[in-house]
Amino acid sequence: MVDSETPLNWQPDVLGSGFEQVALPQGKDPDSGTRVDAVLVRDVRASQSAMRKPAVLWVHGMSDYFFQTHVADEFASQGYPFYALDLRRCGRALNKGERPHFTLSMTRYFPELTQALRILARQHGSVIVLAHSTGGLIVPLWADHLRREHPEDHSKLHAVILNSPWLDMQFPAWQVALLKPVLNAFGAIFPSLPLLQRGEGTYGKSIHKDFHGEWDFNTTWKPINGHRKYLGWIRAVLQGQEQIHAGNVYTGVPTLTLCSSHSYLGEEYSPAADTADTVLDVDQIQRWAPTLSAHAQVQAIDGARHDVFLSERHAREAAFKAVFTWLDGLAATQ
Repeated sequence: MVDSETPLNWQPDVLGSGFEQVALPQGKDPDSGTRVDAVLVRDVRASQSAMRKPAVLWVHGMSDYFFQTHVADEFASQGYPFYALDLRRCGRALNKGERPHFTLSMTRYFPELTQALRILARQHGSVIVLAHSTGGLIVPLWADHLRREHPEDHSKLHAVILNSPWLDMQFPAWQVALLKPVLNAFGAIFPSLPLLQRGEGTYGKSIHKDFHGEWDFNTTWKPINGHRKYLGWIRAVLQGQEQIHAGNVYTGVPTLTLCSSHSYLGEEYSPAADTADTVLDVDQIQRWAPTLSAHAQVQAIDGARHDVFLSERHAREAAFKAVFTWLDGLAATQ
């Protein structure tokens, strides 16, 4: 692992002019037994900001990677240095032959998150982590780990913003109650057994420019129908969610959660998918997000998609306004 004080060899990024990337070696991976990297991306304006605001670190979700340059633009316009992290086996960090996003424990991602935190804090003082979907599950678990085990690192964490975090299984409670013991047991015994996939293209079709959306992205790194998922991975998700449901996860910093005002689940694409969360149950998000911090706020954005920053313009602008109003309020109280 690269020490946070080691000079970084920034290289041009796939996003082109204005963005650079650097690999963060993570050593031998417990899941694969091979050496893996994470990849840190920066908006080049990050090193030019003179406002001394905390740096923002974007953390993606499942079947995702950082491509949302308009989000970097918005934060840069407000004086926040902007970075993003592609986690091991995800996006830029995916190597040939690896299973995308596969892990047997959400804790596997803690080292690269801590490393990125240290790198950003060294230059910018403190860090706001902005995490989406599965990233929004990983980051509270990691923040709680820092609070308990590494208070010096935790002190560098200024705030957490969760963008439609995956805090519960988006199925009827009776189905989850029946399936959870089965998934936990078989996930331990047959971690590499693939899950059945169906109906997962609605969200991808709602956002990609070749279908019904306005966004362009690498469909190898972010397939329209999502990456294949495995029993061992879903078991890791369940274990993380169970910690939250037990009341054992506490970020220890102000935490803002953004989500859509309603969900549209289990349906084929229709225009209704353009103004709803087609991936997660927003009622579950609004139930569990307030438990993550003593200073928690949940903001439902009317008409937002699963990634609220990939919503249609009106909802997208409302999401940015909610974020910057909240951050301004934090600054005013410090």
